[in-house]
Amino acid sequence: MNNIFVYCEVSEEGSIADVSLELLSKGKKLAGDLNVKLEAVVLGYKVKNLETLLYPFGVDVIHYADDERLFPYTTLPHASIILDLFGKEKPEIALFGATSIGRDIAPRVASALRCGLTADCTSLEIGDHFENKTQTEYKNLLYQIRPAFGGNIIATIINPETRPQMATVREGVMKKEIFSNKFKGKLQKIDAKNILKDDDFAVTIIERHIEKSKIDIKNSQVIISGGYGVGSKENFNLLFQLADILGAQVGASRAAVDAGFVEHERQVGQTGVTVRPKLYIACGISGAVQHRAGMDQSAQIISINTDISAPINNIADYTIIGNVADVIPKMIKYYKKNSK
Repeated sequence: MNNIFVYCEVSEEGSIADVSLELLSKGKKLAGDLNVKLEAVVLGYKVKNLETLLYPFGVDVIHYADDERLFPYTTLPHASIILDLFGKEKPEIALFGATSIGRDIAPRVASALRCGLTADCTSLEIGDHFENKTQTEYKNLLYQIRPAFGGNIIATIINPETRPQMATVREGVMKKEIFSNKFKGKLQKIDAKNILKDDDFAVTIIERHIEKSKIDIKNSQVIISGGYGVGSKENFNLLFQLADILGAQVGASRAAVDAGFVEHERQVGQTGVTVRPKLYIACGISGAVQHRAGMDQSAQIISINTDISAPINNIADYTIIGNVADVIPKMIKYYKKNSK
C-alpha cells in the first residue's frame, strides 16, 4: 500500500527498456525519501532475465503478467491489468516512460482513476506544500518538474488530493544506476487470464514492420551539436568532419532542425533526445531551456558562440567566443595533427 510503482516496458528483444530502468533508479531514491517500497509492473510474454535485471535496481516487488497476448503492446489489455493492480495496491506514485507506449497508457490510466498526470518531466523530487486558500499543509508530495509555456519557465506541478501521483519521463532524463547487485526482492505473478476479457482484444495487430534507427546519439560519449548559429547545411559538414576525427556523433538544436540543416533524429532537447555524454560541444547554440533540458547533465560542456551572454555559456565548463566557421576548422586541423 502507498508504494511507488514503475511501469516497465518490454523491448523488442524481450527484455526491459532502458527508460524503465532509468525510472527504477529514480523511483528507488524517491522510495527512500518516503520510506516505502519500489514495485515494478511488467506485462509481456517470456521476458528475459526478469529478476536478474530488475532486482539490482532495488525493486522490492515485481508484478509480472506472462501472457502471449500481452506482447506486442496493445492499449486495452495493458490498461485493464494496470487498473486492476492499482485498484488493489493503491500506489502513492506511478511512473511511466514518455515513449509512444507510455504516452498512450498513462493518460488512459489517469483518466480512469480520476487522478493527475504530468507529462515529460525533467525532474522528480519529494517536498511539502502549504495551500494558502484552504490553510492546508501537504507533506511528502511528488514535485513533478518540467519546462512549460514553450520552455520559458520551469513549472513545478503537484497533485495534493488525488492518488496515485502520476508522471511520464523521457528516456535519458534520469540516470540509470544500480542500487545493489546483491539486492533481492520478490516476484508477484499476475493471473492475466482472470482479468482480461474479450473486449480487451477488440484491436488485433495483423502485421508489424520495425526499422531500427540508424543514428544513435543517446549512447555516444562525445557529441558535437550545432544550432541555428552554425549558419547553413554546408557549415554543418564541418561538424561532421570533426565528429569523424573524434569518433563522435552530431546533434542539433530544434532551430537547426527546423531550418533544415540536419534531420530530426539528431535533435537534442525537450522535443528531441536527452543525452549524457562525457563531452558535449555546443556550436552556435544559444541555450534555450528546451535545449538545456536535453543535455545539461553532460559531464563536460564546451560552448562555441559569438555571443558572450548566450545562456549556454552559463552551464558550459569552457566557452570559446568566436564564429563556428572559424573555430571548427582550427579544431579539425589540430586534432588531425595530434590524433593517432
